[in-house]
Amino acid sequence: MGRGPKDIHAYLIGNMIVVRLEGVLTAAEQHLVRAMPVDKGRDLLKQVRTHLIETARQQLEALLHDITGADVVSLHHDISTMTGEEIIVFTLSDSPLIREAKR
Repeated sequence: MGRGPKDIHAYLIGNMIVVRLEGVLTAAEQHLVRAMPVDKGRDLLKQVRTHLIETARQQLEALLHDITGADVVSLHHDISTMTGEEIIVFTLSDSPLIREAKR
């Protein structure tokens, strides 16, 4: 437990930000999914991951507001227990302000 994803990509599409995280499942989570009946392990893992996202939602929204200058209107989340890929979609109130990259 406690390690991050293997890869992260963020995409700006109009007033949406799509974040794709690859390789997010820990060894313990992979074991949980394999050891329990298929639907039960998958559903339990999805519930835990959704709870983690909801717990961090205020911080995520504040971070995105600081970066984009727009408010988050909605957040959508899902994870694949087969591939270990996680997707988070943020819908913003406006298209983000374009800024120079910080160096």
